[in-house]
Amino acid sequence: MSNQELSFGDEEFIVSKTDLSGKITYGNALFIKMSGYEEKELLHQPHNILRHEEMPAIVFKLLWSRIKEGKEIFAYVKNKTKNGDFYWVFAHVTPSFDTNRKISNYHSVRRKPTQNALNIIKPLYTALLQKEKNGGIAASEAALNQILKDKGLSYDEFILSI
Repeated sequence: MSNQELSFGDEEFIVSKTDLSGKITYGNALFIKMSGYEEKELLHQPHNILRHEEMPAIVFKLLWSRIKEGKEIFAYVKNKTKNGDFYWVFAHVTPSFDTNRKISNYHSVRRKPTQNALNIIKPLYTALLQKEKNGGIAASEAALNQILKDKGLSYDEFILSI
């Protein structure tokens, strides 16, 4: 495990698609490169193959809840590569719909987050993880909701403001 932070260009986009159960069905060249996996190792695997252990579960609970309702979500995510390196992304995750307006798959476009955003997100995620370790996902969710309430912002307003 090397645990080195990787980066990508400000004008580059990481793109992937998953089926309804979260299994990868497509990844662009940058997605594959950043992951450290070969394309054949990624396809049909759960997207959480890239989940970094320093990501609070509440972020994924919120993400899955939102996209299963047919809504988009923006989130900052720390991903882990095959060899243990990591990289941060600012993700825009959306459901895709078939001709009957039923959700057919999920699509994510990720760009490089700003350093200012990471300066806010990193300590927030550390605090949420601590709550999660001590009181489970419910404690982490309560902490996030309290922070948002104190700021007078919805989750979307907060994420898009940083």
